[in-house]
Amino acid sequence: MSKIVNSTYISLDGVVENPHLWPALPAGRGDTGDQIQVDLLQTSDAVVMGRRTYDAFAPVWPTRSGDPYSDRINTMPKYVVSSTLTDPEWANTTVIDGNGDVTGEIRRLKESGQNLVQYGFGQLSFAMLEAGLLDEIRLWVHPQIVGSGGLGDLLFRETTPTNLRLLDSTPLGNGIVILSYAVGS
Repeated sequence: MSKIVNSTYISLDGVVENPHLWPALPAGRGDTGDQIQVDLLQTSDAVVMGRRTYDAFAPVWPTRSGDPYSDRINTMPKYVVSSTLTDPEWANTTVIDGNGDVTGEIRRLKESGQNLVQYGFGQLSFAMLEAGLLDEIRLWVHPQIVGSGGLGDLLFRETTPTNLRLLDSTPLGNGIVILSYAVGS
């Protein structure tokens, strides 16, 4: 059965936006964290993302190559939900019309047998969560207080109450803890 995994960096104060602007942690994600990211991408058939994530990823990843993560993300299919983007420049990117039946389109991808990964947690994530499309949420909890950000930058928003079941917790050497949850009880 195909599944959708959301993988999100989050600070202790709930910020999920612009983790590339947060203070650097010693040793980055480390070898274990890097391998977890590569494994997730290797077991995924496509990436689904909102426009904000696309705008953050598209200028960066196509400039990188020669490692398993960069090579995989640049060559795999990518689906970006947007009501304004019409001609994405990042190779293998298809636009899902943000004014259309977004969750229906993502449901069709999932029903076609594709395992999808989504990075970041925003409007698209909440829509998929409410539609019962997310199967797993991986929170990369950073030992940091970012101390800035508005409502749209936080994980904490008004939404449908949802139970999560802990699948795994993985502490990394730099203090990040990866909490993997199955969606639903």
